[in-house]
Amino acid sequence: MSFMVTWLGHNAFKLDIDGYSVLLDPFITGNPTAAADAQSIHADYIVVSHGHGDHVGDTFSIAERTGATVISNFEIVNWFSNQGLTSVHPQHIGGGFNYPFGYLKLTIAQHGSALPDGSYGGNPAGVIIRSNEGKIAYFACDTGLFASMKLYGEEGLDLAVLPIGDNFTMGPDDAIRAVELLQPQLAVPVHYNTFDIIEQDPHQWAQRVEARTATKVVVMNPGESITL
Repeated sequence: MSFMVTWLGHNAFKLDIDGYSVLLDPFITGNPTAAADAQSIHADYIVVSHGHGDHVGDTFSIAERTGATVISNFEIVNWFSNQGLTSVHPQHIGGGFNYPFGYLKLTIAQHGSALPDGSYGGNPAGVIIRSNEGKIAYFACDTGLFASMKLYGEEGLDLAVLPIGDNFTMGPDDAIRAVELLQPQLAVPVHYNTFDIIEQDPHQWAQRVEARTATKVVVMNPGESITL
């Protein structure tokens, strides 16, 4: 049994969990940091955290080609269904479901969620995944800092993936406070340096986190993987 996390750039991830391939926010086409090919990447499931184009990304084309089940909030799932996707699973904030790869719950995120064509995208979300062997990863996705992160930390996180880019999400200072609330074993910074407006130094952030907390930070390059 295994839980491998591969960063594809921005907030896009490929998760290999017990033989299942799960994509999160597969923004590949148009992503200058993308470490994948949208025409060949495999997926059994695709999780979409919210409706913005840099997170919906290539979901439709990948799901149409692979038959992957799209998991998102009710409004986004309906949007994909109206475009012809038939393998979908709606959830909503605070709700979880047992999939073959493990238990997935949608969490609060403080952000927006309008879809690329302007349609209503429901509420943005973060994602907690608990594998069948009990490894727990929290993907905050696009969000500002909020105090309820402490509750997610009480689940005993093996990994917390946090945005540090500022402007559209938490910046480095608030992301450190998030680590203090979450107390994960590992933290990975994301959603930075894709565009000039969210340029940050992840190594400096890592040093600050490790000086203030017991959490180890792994600064990943797009295409790199860690195993929980």
